[in-house]
Amino acid sequence: MLKRAISYIWNAEKTQVARSMEYERWSKTQLIEKIRELESRNENETAMTNDNSENNDIKPDEKNNKRLSKNKPKEFDFSKYNKRFIALRFAYVGWDYNGLNFQYEPTPLPTVEEEILKALAKSKLITQVDPACCNFSRCGRTDKGVSAMNQVISLDVRSNLIPEDQLSSSNDDKELPYLAILNSLLPTDIRITAVCLRPPPKFDARFSCSYRHYRYIFRKYDLDLDLMQEGAKRYEGVRDFRNFCKIDGSKQITNYKREVLSANIIHLRDDFYIFDLKGSAFLWHQVRCMMAVLFAVGQKLEAPSIIDDLVDVEKFPGKPSFEMANDVPLVLYDCVFPEMEWLDIQHFKNNTGKIFKDNANMRGLVFDYDVKAHIVEMMQSFSSQDTTNLKSLPGSGHINVGDGVGRNFRKYVPIAKRELAETFESVNSRYTEKKKRKLQSATE
Repeated sequence: MLKRAISYIWNAEKTQVARSMEYERWSKTQLIEKIRELESRNENETAMTNDNSENNDIKPDEKNNKRLSKNKPKEFDFSKYNKRFIALRFAYVGWDYNGLNFQYEPTPLPTVEEEILKALAKSKLITQVDPACCNFSRCGRTDKGVSAMNQVISLDVRSNLIPEDQLSSSNDDKELPYLAILNSLLPTDIRITAVCLRPPPKFDARFSCSYRHYRYIFRKYDLDLDLMQEGAKRYEGVRDFRNFCKIDGSKQITNYKREVLSANIIHLRDDFYIFDLKGSAFLWHQVRCMMAVLFAVGQKLEAPSIIDDLVDVEKFPGKPSFEMANDVPLVLYDCVFPEMEWLDIQHFKNNTGKIFKDNANMRGLVFDYDVKAHIVEMMQSFSSQDTTNLKSLPGSGHINVGDGVGRNFRKYVPIAKRELAETFESVNSRYTEKKKRKLQSATE
């Protein structure tokens, strides 16, 4: 250590002596230039010292504000882009969602539209998470737990193309890849399956729909399928379905007539069947109420003629009390429109990677539920429980509501003998009066 210190001092002294001997050989001009260089360096060091002292005088809040202003993302300028009106077709499994419709109030679970609008806003395709900002329309409302396969919305979105170029399909590959963008941001159980870049004139996802196609999946158990088919056919035609829905006074609906185009019981696979239903439009909870009555017919608790009685508003001015069928087996299977140019992700070039990822995500979703189904079957085998039939307690019966569990009863009360709910006129009037009272109290 001592030797290293002596060596360091000796070398430093040698360097200093060498420099002084070097300066002695410099000309006057060289010495002046060297002095100027040293003076300039000294001024710069003094300035840096002053800057540092000034920065130290800045308050912490001011420093944070400066840092935040630098890190703040630049505001996206929508005025620099064109818009275009499109329709999106999408599918979703609904049991993890609070229905389709976007809600301005908090909900226990997210809604499907909330997830779609969030993806649209995050990708700067719309300005904010609000259907009111983008000329938004939906085809068919679905409630909590209900799924859909060919649901449709229409809306205005940001475009890469000027309006003239949007008219020609030859420019489609130059447009923003809407399907790839949205599917990369959406949960796996919501998939945008197709886009229509040029909807027909005056197109509206709700009012342009020709008819809606619903399917309700159920297991045969002890149901008489022939009786259910007979009952299903009695739904066909224009009927007053006020006794097959939930009446909402806020809607002030006065016309409950709806046309059912077809209603059938069809085989799905194994001992699973489908109530297949097509109609121009449906009321709130209408399909689930129709299915509940069909279950009672299939169990021979009610005759098929009960359906004719319930659509006769002279016999039943109000809805008799009965539990509607479970939500999970219900699927909005299709929304049918006049001829439209639907383009799926395969149509667009340079999407190989996106297609591969989409396929992998869907495969993963299916695999997840397949594995869970097998595990539940294992659990069933170990518990030695018979799940092939709905059974009731001795001395009682059960009502099938489509959930695999059923509801037990000691004595079945026929639907025709049950208490009737309020008429829609009474519900509407009560709601209107309540609203008036609220307005009056607010102005007082």
